[in-house]
Amino acid sequence: MSEKIYNIGVEATIEIIGGKWKPIILCHLRHQPMRSSELLKVIPNISQKVLTTQLRELEKNEIINRKIFPELPPHVEYSLSEYGQSLNQLLDLLCTWGEVNIDRRSTRGEAVTVLNRDNLA
Repeated sequence: MSEKIYNIGVEATIEIIGGKWKPIILCHLRHQPMRSSELLKVIPNISQKVLTTQLRELEKNEIINRKIFPELPPHVEYSLSEYGQSLNQLLDLLCTWGEVNIDRRSTRGEAVTVLNRDNLA
């Protein structure tokens, strides 16, 4: 395996949890395990294909767990792994910063709406 070189530590973080969808997925999973259908409901602009890809990458990097329930019909549930839970403080800070930013922009007259404010705090 070749050596991976980063200029600064945040590059390693962004490599694992960066992008448009992963932080949003993780913010939802930090409160409770969810099925992919539930994630699709709370993240309406993500496609099933992209969600599946992002979940697989997060699972591969041991950030989330995938649990299969062998009942009829079978279903799969995703949750933060113990390692993934180490991101909770970072995710809380990102959510709080976003809320403050939205309030600031709103105060300045920008039309901004948060649909799931209570679910992500």
